[in-house]
Amino acid sequence: MSDYLLLPLSAIPFPQIDPVIFQIGPLAIHWYGLGYIVGILFAWWYAKRLVGNERLWAHNTPPMKPTDLDDFVVWAAVGVILGGRLGYILFYDLPRYLENPLDILAVWQGGMSFHGGMLGTVVAMILFARSRGINAWSMIDTIAVTAPVGIGLVRIANFVNSELWGRTSDVPWAMIFPNGGPLPRHPSQLYEAALEGLVLFIVLMFLVHRRLKLKTPRFIGGAFICGYGLARIFVEFFREPDAHIGYLFGGWLTMGMVLSLPMVLIGIWAMATAQKPAVAQQTS
Repeated sequence: MSDYLLLPLSAIPFPQIDPVIFQIGPLAIHWYGLGYIVGILFAWWYAKRLVGNERLWAHNTPPMKPTDLDDFVVWAAVGVILGGRLGYILFYDLPRYLENPLDILAVWQGGMSFHGGMLGTVVAMILFARSRGINAWSMIDTIAVTAPVGIGLVRIANFVNSELWGRTSDVPWAMIFPNGGPLPRHPSQLYEAALEGLVLFIVLMFLVHRRLKLKTPRFIGGAFICGYGLARIFVEFFREPDAHIGYLFGGWLTMGMVLSLPMVLIGIWAMATAQKPAVAQQTS
């Protein structure tokens, strides 16, 4: 008898959580959307606390004012949503959207890419920083510290939605997802929530508050980029690749790995080349 025939006997039941929190007429509030909203609001709140703590910054001088972050919230939301949507279209399902361009606007049907959302947010940060005379890397560092919380919440929402599940497995914590076939699978969304969310946030908090790495522009941004890339590559070994893409180059590589590898390299470069700003010399 095949081992896979025995897999369902040891699977953990999938929790029956309605993806819709509540609905009033045509208006429905989903856990997925709430994850984005709470993540952005937390990032706004915590970033303001960071720039309000002079001890964390070089020469005890924060690179921006809390009011700058008030204005940046809208820029961040546009960058995340627009970048995430365009990233998914370009990286994961371009032929479909070329055939049905109106589907590009149907965001309620799903289809967001983290890598695209990150690129969109980076562009928003650079443009905003230049418009305010803020060091762009310090802007990226500030937002990077706060980002893992939102990432973790959205991954939990992916789990609730029974999407982006893992490969078939016989581990004791494997689950049978409602739309993932009859066999137990890795709850890879929870792996990502733990690594890309909780663990990465703890690491960045240590670097910021214990090692005071915000004093060295580019280091925290590099740590976030590299840390996320490593976590995503690791989880991709347990995550089922998109059915319409599968494995790339005829092997075991997935699109998530391909997009995350440059992040690791860029992050290593950023950390290795980060330097504390020199103390300005006073003239008499």
